[in-house]
Amino acid sequence: MPTVASARLHALSRAMCAAAGSGEREATLVADHLVEANLTGHDSHGVGLLPIYLENVRAGRLVPNRHAELVGQPGAVLIVDGHRGYGQVIGHEAMELGMARATAHGVALLALRNSFHLGRIGHFAEQCARGGFASLHFVNVIDHAPLQAPYGGGEARFSTNPFCAAVPGEDGPALLLDMATSKIAIGKARVARNTGVPAPEDSLLDPAGRPTRDPTVMFQEPRGALVAMGEHKGSGLAILCELLAGALTGGRTAQPAHPQEGGIINNMLSVIIDPEVFGPRAALLDEVRALLAYVKSARPRAGFDEVLVPGEPERRRRAERLAQGIEVDERTWAELMSAAGTLGLAGEPLHGLTG
Repeated sequence: MPTVASARLHALSRAMCAAAGSGEREATLVADHLVEANLTGHDSHGVGLLPIYLENVRAGRLVPNRHAELVGQPGAVLIVDGHRGYGQVIGHEAMELGMARATAHGVALLALRNSFHLGRIGHFAEQCARGGFASLHFVNVIDHAPLQAPYGGGEARFSTNPFCAAVPGEDGPALLLDMATSKIAIGKARVARNTGVPAPEDSLLDPAGRPTRDPTVMFQEPRGALVAMGEHKGSGLAILCELLAGALTGGRTAQPAHPQEGGIINNMLSVIIDPEVFGPRAALLDEVRALLAYVKSARPRAGFDEVLVPGEPERRRRAERLAQGIEVDERTWAELMSAAGTLGLAGEPLHGLTG
């Protein structure tokens, strides 16, 4: 596999977004987000998404240079419309608005609707944590055919519908839980297909509703379905995300009466909390440190070297990839180079970014 330094991958991503019409700030925010996903080991939400994004820009389903518009703000509630703009920009701006409102009220309830793909939701929880805020995020995905089967079902009825939560530490999240409600995200099925490896056991159904490890079932017609993580518990959480993020915010759900343009639209309900409304920040930090240390002190069971807490694997992978570079599978790299070529970045200009 090609191994690319994160700075070069960032420069390539930024150049591709700019060539597709994004202003400098937007191109930088998108590149920041995508490369950070690769650095933390979530290649499913990294630069491999760029060809998909640029295809949607050409089709008019993703609109460059849009901003988060505040369309309602009763009390601690903020209602934001993303107007199909880059989710990396819309989400960043919405979190800034939410943190300012939480500073004033102690808590902010943020309804973000009609944003193009938000990417890795943990990125926004990290943004809040760096500002000193705890946060919870419920997300649904619409505008395309459903991907995830409900528990007991043999065909898809909603998408991966992520849930994310973080508690702040000294200079970022002390703990970050960021997960799809399906056993694997659709992007991880894409990575498995691109690298020619089977999907994890019991994570996919074929078009007939039978378990399979073949990730190609998600990228052909008729299409298979993702399986909910945790059986009925993951399926229930996915439906809750669908209703809280889609129905409650007015952003629409996956039910079939709504039109589908073939894009990737996210709605998100976020709760942003200023811990200082409950007491001194130092007391919270002390309690968080003590609890996490106690959790990690548990004796590992057979097959495990140690106990890890949510967010810890990502921090380790980030340090490794910053030092050693980011591996990009051959198929994803070819797709990136092809997309760059269609934007006029082939030849010497491209060599300057990737060589």
